[in-house]
Amino acid sequence: MRRREFLKTVALSPLAAVAAERGVCAASPANTTIQLPDYRGPNIIIVRFGGGVRRRETIDPQHSYCRFFLNELVPRGTFYPRMTIDQFQDINTSHGEGTLYIATGKYEKFKGIGQKIGDKKILDARFEASVPTVFEYLRAAYNVPEHQTLIVNSEDRGDEEFYNFSNHHLYGAQFKSNTLSLRRFKTWLLRKQIAEGRFDGKKAAKKRQDLRKMESIDYRHEETDGQVAELQEFWRRWAEYYGESGFVNPRGDRLLTTLAMRAMRELRPRLMMINYTDPDYVHWGNPHHYTQAIAIIDQELERLDAAIRNDPNYCDNTVFVIVPDCGRDSNPYTAVPFQHHFNSRSAHEIFALFVGSGIDRGAVVDKPVDQVQVASTIGKLMKVPTPHADSRLLEEVFA
Repeated sequence: MRRREFLKTVALSPLAAVAAERGVCAASPANTTIQLPDYRGPNIIIVRFGGGVRRRETIDPQHSYCRFFLNELVPRGTFYPRMTIDQFQDINTSHGEGTLYIATGKYEKFKGIGQKIGDKKILDARFEASVPTVFEYLRAAYNVPEHQTLIVNSEDRGDEEFYNFSNHHLYGAQFKSNTLSLRRFKTWLLRKQIAEGRFDGKKAAKKRQDLRKMESIDYRHEETDGQVAELQEFWRRWAEYYGESGFVNPRGDRLLTTLAMRAMRELRPRLMMINYTDPDYVHWGNPHHYTQAIAIIDQELERLDAAIRNDPNYCDNTVFVIVPDCGRDSNPYTAVPFQHHFNSRSAHEIFALFVGSGIDRGAVVDKPVDQVQVASTIGKLMKVPTPHADSRLLEEVFA
């Protein structure tokens, strides 16, 4: 190939740049699309034990509210009870940040893109990762369609609706994952209702305005024609089953499990992240909201585990990765208990569990490890290079 032809090919194909970074042969001048191999590695289900949880109420046997996790899952996997969010960097211990630390394997000092109204900043958790997520790494390396890389989100976490891709110049939107959430369902439903002419006059104008607002949540990659066909069909079946009111289907973290289990049956995701979040309702001031939510997540883990073990597509080829987004403060004198914004020691103290196909059983790794090691470890499980993530592996997972 002449030099000019080669440079033209590379310039026309971002995939070729990714291939060069991975040491993969680029496309020919006649075909600028890289033929990626089919993915044959394990299914990975990342569970964000989210909303921020302390070790005391989760993995301390004397005080735990998640008995299934502690007594059933931990003995079947490789457990890291001393994982931390790096205490030597000036980083935030919160939900959006923790989610991206897990997904990218890098600590960043994120700044939201929100704008101020008066002296109040809004939409402050709209973060953009500078390095790729594990979803991007997988889709850049293998022929995995967008609808088989999923983030399952709470409706209350609008700012997390678009953590599907980074702004890295070699990855980004072309390798993005997709989102399942009640917010996405409502957007699909409203678009469908408008197309069917269910509204007229001023009401129709108001509904179109509402739709534009809902679509703008994902400000970097608006899907004005709707999500990919497979997800539109997913929502059609969801509406057939639960109706259109939004009140019949489960709510809170139970909804996320239901979405994930239906996705496993209908979409067959190869990489999925479930972002549980209900423990964060403790911000309303009632400690029972927090402990009850931990117990519910434990119940949902049991449901997920049963679904995997009874599904021939997942039972022998799936790895659970369970890790909190952040810890919580242990100061008993705050007006609202169990905060996580003050950068205290316990807000940095979390844990992680790997359990499933090929993972060592009953291993308790009693040494300090770091949250950003999760991404590179997932990458190795999937046989995907993660060049921009922290390179330290959780080696015991591969023992």
